[in-house]
Amino acid sequence: MSSAAEQEAVAGRQATGNGRQTAAVNGARRAAPPLTVPAWPGAPTPLGARFRVGPDGVAGTNFALWAGGAEGVELCLFDEAGKESRVRLAELTHEIWHGFVPGVLPGQRYGYRVHGRWDPWTGARWNPAKLLLDPYARAVDGDFSLPPEVYGHVRDWPQQHVADTVRDDRDSAPHVPKGVVVHDDDDWADDHRPKTPWADSVIYELHVKGFTQRHPGIPEELRGTYAGLAHPAAIEHLVKLGVTAVELLPVHQFAHEDHLLRRGLRNYWGYNSIGYFAPHAAYAASGTTGQQVGEFKRMVRALHAAGIEVILDVVYNHTAEAGELGPTLSLKGIDNRGYYRLQDDARRYADYTGCGNTLHVVQPHVLRLITDSLRYWVTEMGVDGFRFDLAAALARSMHDVDMLSPFLAVIAQDPVLRRVKLIAEPWDVGSGGYQVGAFPPLWTEWNDRYRNAVRDFWRHALPDVREMGYRLSGSSDLYAWGGRRPYASVNFITAHDGFTLRDLVSYERKHNEANGEGNRDGTDDNRAWNGGAEGGTDDEDVRALRRRQLRNLLTTLLLSTGVPMLVAGDELGRTQRGNNNAYCQDNEISWLDWELLEDPGWQALFALTSRLIALRHRHPVLRRRAFFSGRAQTADGLRDLAWFTSRGTEMTEQDWYAPAATLGMYLSGRDIPGRDERGEQILDDSFLAVLHAGEGPVDFRLPGPPWAERYEVVVDTSLEEQGEAPGVEHPAGTEITMPARAVLLLRVAG
Repeated sequence: MSSAAEQEAVAGRQATGNGRQTAAVNGARRAAPPLTVPAWPGAPTPLGARFRVGPDGVAGTNFALWAGGAEGVELCLFDEAGKESRVRLAELTHEIWHGFVPGVLPGQRYGYRVHGRWDPWTGARWNPAKLLLDPYARAVDGDFSLPPEVYGHVRDWPQQHVADTVRDDRDSAPHVPKGVVVHDDDDWADDHRPKTPWADSVIYELHVKGFTQRHPGIPEELRGTYAGLAHPAAIEHLVKLGVTAVELLPVHQFAHEDHLLRRGLRNYWGYNSIGYFAPHAAYAASGTTGQQVGEFKRMVRALHAAGIEVILDVVYNHTAEAGELGPTLSLKGIDNRGYYRLQDDARRYADYTGCGNTLHVVQPHVLRLITDSLRYWVTEMGVDGFRFDLAAALARSMHDVDMLSPFLAVIAQDPVLRRVKLIAEPWDVGSGGYQVGAFPPLWTEWNDRYRNAVRDFWRHALPDVREMGYRLSGSSDLYAWGGRRPYASVNFITAHDGFTLRDLVSYERKHNEANGEGNRDGTDDNRAWNGGAEGGTDDEDVRALRRRQLRNLLTTLLLSTGVPMLVAGDELGRTQRGNNNAYCQDNEISWLDWELLEDPGWQALFALTSRLIALRHRHPVLRRRAFFSGRAQTADGLRDLAWFTSRGTEMTEQDWYAPAATLGMYLSGRDIPGRDERGEQILDDSFLAVLHAGEGPVDFRLPGPPWAERYEVVVDTSLEEQGEAPGVEHPAGTEITMPARAVLLLRVAG
């Protein structure tokens, strides 16, 4: 050990001793100990709090908590006035502490105090003064305010470099939420899952609160809640738009970070989970002592009845407890070494997430926590799939990302989870964490290479069109291996993280001053073009150009092979005023402004988006289940996919490498692989899509036979109102003029 390290160790151990002396003083001032309640032995499974009928027909609740290295566990029960009673869990089976408490009914609020060694130098951070949330709690009542009492260490210790080693013995119970016992009373017999095939899916990423908070058709008392999203006015918009699934930003119970609370802000997105079984209580209109569970289920039923699946964005890579200077809320106090990845210096956390800690998914009990949570949300809460935040962190074995890791292996064989939709965010912030295209069959992925290529093409920043060709046709360079299909690629241009679509064409630089971080937060790699003015402008030419660029981007997304993902509000021109990291903006910056639909320009954008989605649903050639072959299937030389230059000639190898702003893509409807449900060949119309990102117009010659005899215009993004476009026909071989920055979709007529 180096001299500096030795000095730090000595200082830390001295601080620890001083902390114990302080604790002794604090302890002398405490009130009388809480009432002790006896418990029956109960059972070690299932984990969590489960209400049931026990021996002799006595109703009560079985409590079971995995705490591998702990020396003792106390269950703490709280009445309506906050008075605490304690139950010693004397039974220990396979590292699970358990007991059955007669008379504990649904609605009971509870937490745990876990006893053990305080030795942060070896990663041991047990502190029974801290009330801990049950990792399996299925409802949470209360909010995390993060005063000093909720930290396991003395947060304001003068020697900050060793502050995390000084134990704080103040009681945290008055300052933290409690778990709630929930009654299982739902068998989902009346629910009908849509079970939309991947290839037919159109995903709509939304925030429960942001989508509903300002909706004029939703009663005020339901806005911002699960009940608000279940309201007919909210579902009507989704149905009109035509999406098949909503992807909800995190709805697991989450906490707000201390640095945000100090600035008067809150975590809005929710990527700071602390309860993997509990629907976030702040989104409930009906109550927070278990009512939120039923409200969430009713929301899922209402969406299913409308043919819409529910996908959850889940954050199993880290928790809200952050690093060694973070609060002690749950896992850190139950078994810090058992739940988190620690460095060789066990005081410190391995951080592959950028959030202070990383769950140690290789550990069997951590893997069990995650898979139990996933199965619970499928079987008991009715959801249809998951998008895994920073999924590469979950796929790490001991250090490196490993596609044969325990997590991926368990998911692949699980009879429940392998049947639902699984979406990876295929990267984390650690070394070797970028894994786009690497996840195994069964998984789909957020394809950021699609996002980057489409953004660059429409700002005319691609050196050639090779990348664009791959992305439009399903990204076979990334996914055509191991039995994967084009729908392995979730195509997106925007997501919650970054500019909205309108901001993408209105700003070139981030404007995150409202976040209070000196505009240092958020990416600088926006690949955006503002059309000639930064932000809002009265220049009608710039405004018209921006609306056209929005039409171009949405049309490109919905014509591309793969699974399109839209972000709520992009179809009606939502803006965040240039903020590309609005994670802490729980206000009108982030909430959808439904008054935009009163503007004819944004009405037209919504109408085009809806029409493109309907077109996609009608035409299987736009949602292929297999990659294009690019080869002629018949003697006339017609292939399933062909690429054309503006001259109307097929692209050569040289054309792919040459600078270009124009690309023609021909999709044949007669060479679609696979058969329909009756075993018949799938036949469809054929289409030619012409994308032109140049600053000026270009002449484009429409390909002649065998490709087509004539073409009919379906979409022309140069037009503000698409009602003018359909019906116009052009003979094959005609040279048409493509306006600057436009998409033309033509159907082969006849």
